[in-house]
Amino acid sequence: MSRYTGPKGRLVRRFGVDIFGTPKMSALLEKRPQGPGMHGGNRQGKASEYKKQLLEKQKLRMMYGLTEKQLRNYYLKASSKKEATGDALLKMIESRLDNVVYRAGFATTRAQARQAVNHGLWTMNGRRVSIASIQVREGDVIEVREKSKSSPLFAAVKEDKDFDSARWLKSEQKALKIEVIALPETEDLGKIVETQLIVEFYSK
Repeated sequence: MSRYTGPKGRLVRRFGVDIFGTPKMSALLEKRPQGPGMHGGNRQGKASEYKKQLLEKQKLRMMYGLTEKQLRNYYLKASSKKEATGDALLKMIESRLDNVVYRAGFATTRAQARQAVNHGLWTMNGRRVSIASIQVREGDVIEVREKSKSSPLFAAVKEDKDFDSARWLKSEQKALKIEVIALPETEDLGKIVETQLIVEFYSK
Protein backbone atom coordinates (compact mmCIF):
# COMPACT_ATOMS: atom_id res chain seq x y z
CA MET A 1 0.00 0.00 0.00
CA SER A 2 1.40 3.44 -0.94
CA ARG A 3 1.62 6.50 1.26
CA TYR A 4 -1.49 8.61 1.82
CA THR A 5 -1.54 11.74 -0.36
CA GLY A 6 -5.07 12.98 0.35
CA PRO A 7 -6.25 15.90 2.53
CA LYS A 8 -4.45 16.04 5.88
CA GLY A 9 -7.40 17.77 7.51
CA ARG A 10 -9.54 14.72 6.88
CA LEU A 11 -7.05 12.57 8.78
CA VAL A 12 -6.77 14.74 11.88
CA ARG A 13 -10.57 14.91 12.09
CA ARG A 14 -10.81 11.16 11.62
CA PHE A 15 -8.35 10.43 14.44
CA GLY A 16 -9.44 13.33 16.65
CA VAL A 17 -5.85 14.47 17.22
CA ASP A 18 -3.32 16.54 15.26
CA ILE A 19 -0.92 13.81 14.16
CA PHE A 20 1.08 16.31 12.07
CA GLY A 21 1.79 18.79 14.86
CA THR A 22 1.12 21.92 12.82
CA PRO A 23 -0.78 25.04 13.95
CA LYS A 24 -3.00 24.86 10.86
CA MET A 25 -4.18 21.33 11.62
CA SER A 26 -4.62 22.07 15.33
CA ALA A 27 -6.79 25.08 14.47
CA LEU A 28 -8.86 22.98 12.08
CA LEU A 29 -9.42 20.31 14.71
CA GLU A 30 -10.48 22.91 17.25
CA LYS A 31 -12.91 24.46 14.78
CA ARG A 32 -14.28 21.17 13.41
CA PRO A 33 -13.72 18.42 16.01
CA GLN A 34 -16.32 16.08 14.53
CA GLY A 35 -15.36 13.30 12.12
CA PRO A 36 -15.03 14.02 8.39
CA GLY A 37 -17.92 13.70 5.97
CA MET A 38 -21.55 14.78 5.98
CA HIS A 39 -22.45 12.58 8.95
CA GLY A 40 -19.18 12.89 10.83
CA GLY A 41 -20.81 14.29 13.92
CA ASN A 42 -23.69 11.81 14.03
CA ARG A 43 -21.90 8.49 14.32
CA GLN A 44 -23.19 6.28 17.07
CA GLY A 45 -22.28 2.97 18.61
CA LYS A 46 -19.24 1.65 20.36
CA ALA A 47 -16.21 0.84 18.21
CA SER A 48 -15.14 -2.80 18.16
CA GLU A 49 -11.72 -3.79 19.48
CA TYR A 50 -10.62 -4.54 15.93
CA LYS A 51 -11.64 -1.07 14.76
CA LYS A 52 -9.75 0.56 17.64
CA GLN A 53 -6.65 -1.44 16.77
CA LEU A 54 -6.97 -0.67 13.06
CA LEU A 55 -7.41 3.08 13.64
CA GLU A 56 -4.42 3.20 15.97
CA LYS A 57 -2.28 1.38 13.43
CA GLN A 58 -3.41 3.77 10.70
CA LYS A 59 -2.75 6.73 12.97
CA LEU A 60 0.87 5.68 13.47
CA ARG A 61 1.34 4.95 9.77
CA MET A 62 -0.04 8.33 8.67
CA MET A 63 1.79 10.22 11.41
CA TYR A 64 5.20 9.03 10.22
CA GLY A 65 4.34 8.72 6.51
CA LEU A 66 4.98 4.98 6.33
CA THR A 67 3.68 2.39 3.91
CA GLU A 68 1.86 -0.65 5.27
CA LYS A 69 4.79 -2.87 4.31
CA GLN A 70 7.26 -0.65 6.16
CA LEU A 71 5.18 -0.59 9.33
CA ARG A 72 4.69 -4.36 9.32
CA ASN A 73 8.44 -4.88 8.87
CA TYR A 74 9.14 -2.56 11.81
CA TYR A 75 6.70 -4.57 13.91
CA LEU A 76 8.35 -7.88 12.99
CA LYS A 77 11.77 -6.51 13.97
CA ALA A 78 10.40 -5.01 17.18
CA SER A 79 8.71 -8.26 18.18
CA SER A 80 12.08 -10.04 18.17
CA LYS A 81 13.62 -7.63 20.69
CA LYS A 82 13.75 -8.21 24.45
CA GLU A 83 12.05 -4.95 25.42
CA ALA A 84 8.33 -4.24 25.12
CA THR A 85 7.36 -4.56 21.45
CA GLY A 86 5.44 -1.27 21.40
CA ASP A 87 8.39 0.71 22.74
CA ALA A 88 10.84 -1.01 20.41
CA LEU A 89 8.54 -0.27 17.47
CA LEU A 90 8.37 3.44 18.21
CA LYS A 91 12.10 3.72 18.91
CA MET A 92 12.94 2.27 15.50
CA ILE A 93 10.53 4.59 13.73
CA GLU A 94 11.78 7.59 15.71
CA SER A 95 15.34 6.70 14.68
CA ARG A 96 14.59 7.07 10.96
CA LEU A 97 16.70 9.77 9.30
CA ASP A 98 13.70 11.79 8.11
CA ASN A 99 12.24 11.82 11.62
CA VAL A 100 15.60 12.86 13.08
CA VAL A 101 15.73 15.86 10.72
CA TYR A 102 12.19 16.75 11.86
CA ARG A 103 12.90 16.22 15.58
CA ALA A 104 16.10 18.25 15.30
CA GLY A 105 14.06 21.29 14.22
CA PHE A 106 15.16 21.51 10.58
CA ALA A 107 11.73 20.81 9.07
CA THR A 108 8.21 21.85 10.03
CA THR A 109 6.72 18.45 9.15
CA ARG A 110 8.01 14.92 8.67
CA ALA A 111 6.89 15.08 5.03
CA GLN A 112 9.11 18.13 4.48
CA ALA A 113 12.02 16.38 6.19
CA ARG A 114 11.53 13.25 4.08
CA GLN A 115 11.49 15.28 0.89
CA ALA A 116 14.71 17.08 1.82
CA VAL A 117 16.44 13.76 2.53
CA ASN A 118 15.09 12.13 -0.64
CA HIS A 119 16.45 15.05 -2.69
CA GLY A 120 19.92 14.46 -1.29
CA LEU A 121 20.19 17.73 0.65
CA TRP A 122 21.76 16.04 3.70
CA THR A 123 24.97 14.17 4.45
CA MET A 124 25.50 11.55 7.15
CA ASN A 125 29.00 11.11 8.55
CA GLY A 126 30.34 13.03 5.55
CA ARG A 127 28.52 11.02 2.87
CA ARG A 128 25.53 12.21 0.87
CA VAL A 129 22.34 10.31 1.72
CA SER A 130 18.98 10.14 -0.02
CA ILE A 131 17.18 7.33 1.82
CA ALA A 132 14.74 8.64 4.42
CA SER A 133 14.38 5.31 6.22
CA ILE A 134 18.06 4.99 7.21
CA GLN A 135 18.36 4.17 10.91
CA VAL A 136 20.63 6.58 12.76
CA ARG A 137 23.00 5.47 15.50
CA GLU A 138 24.50 7.20 18.49
CA GLY A 139 27.40 9.35 17.36
CA ASP A 140 26.13 9.91 13.82
CA VAL A 141 26.65 13.43 12.45
CA ILE A 142 24.07 14.68 9.97
CA GLU A 143 24.58 17.94 8.10
CA VAL A 144 23.10 19.90 5.19
CA ARG A 145 25.29 19.64 2.10
CA GLU A 146 27.47 22.70 1.57
CA LYS A 147 25.86 23.56 -1.77
CA SER A 148 22.36 23.26 -0.22
CA LYS A 149 22.95 25.53 2.78
CA SER A 150 21.93 28.62 0.77
CA SER A 151 18.54 27.11 -0.03
CA PRO A 152 15.55 29.27 1.05
CA LEU A 153 14.31 26.20 2.94
CA PHE A 154 17.20 26.43 5.39
CA ALA A 155 17.54 30.23 5.39
CA ALA A 156 14.27 30.40 7.34
CA VAL A 157 15.51 27.75 9.79
CA LYS A 158 18.66 29.74 10.61
CA GLU A 159 16.55 32.74 11.67
CA ASP A 160 13.82 30.85 13.50
CA LYS A 161 13.64 32.27 17.03
CA ASP A 162 11.42 29.38 18.17
CA PHE A 163 13.91 26.75 16.99
CA ASP A 164 13.74 23.65 19.18
CA SER A 165 15.26 20.19 19.17
CA ALA A 166 14.64 16.83 20.84
CA ARG A 167 16.85 16.28 23.89
CA TRP A 168 18.53 13.21 22.39
CA LEU A 169 19.83 15.30 19.51
CA LYS A 170 22.37 18.13 19.47
CA SER A 171 21.30 20.65 16.83
CA GLU A 172 23.51 23.49 15.60
CA GLN A 173 20.96 25.88 14.12
CA LYS A 174 23.32 28.19 12.24
CA ALA A 175 25.59 25.40 11.01
CA LEU A 176 22.62 23.24 9.95
CA LYS A 177 24.15 20.28 11.71
CA ILE A 178 22.82 17.46 13.91
CA GLU A 179 24.66 15.08 16.21
CA VAL A 180 22.88 12.03 17.56
CA ILE A 181 24.05 12.11 21.18
CA ALA A 182 21.77 9.23 22.21
CA LEU A 183 18.95 7.12 20.84
CA PRO A 184 15.41 7.93 21.99
CA GLU A 185 14.29 6.41 25.27
CA THR A 186 10.74 5.49 26.28
CA GLU A 187 10.20 8.88 27.93
CA ASP A 188 11.12 10.62 24.65
CA LEU A 189 8.35 8.89 22.72
CA GLY A 190 5.09 10.68 22.04
CA LYS A 191 1.89 9.57 23.76
CA ILE A 192 -0.38 10.20 20.80
CA VAL A 193 -0.36 6.53 19.78
CA GLU A 194 -1.41 3.55 21.91
CA THR A 195 1.21 1.08 20.76
CA GLN A 196 -0.38 -1.83 22.63
CA LEU A 197 -3.37 -1.70 20.28
CA ILE A 198 -1.00 -1.84 17.31
CA VAL A 199 0.83 -4.82 18.78
CA GLU A 200 -2.52 -6.56 19.28
CA PHE A 201 -3.49 -5.82 15.68
CA TYR A 202 -0.36 -7.39 14.21
CA SER A 203 -0.10 -10.28 16.65
CA LYS A 204 -3.32 -11.92 15.46
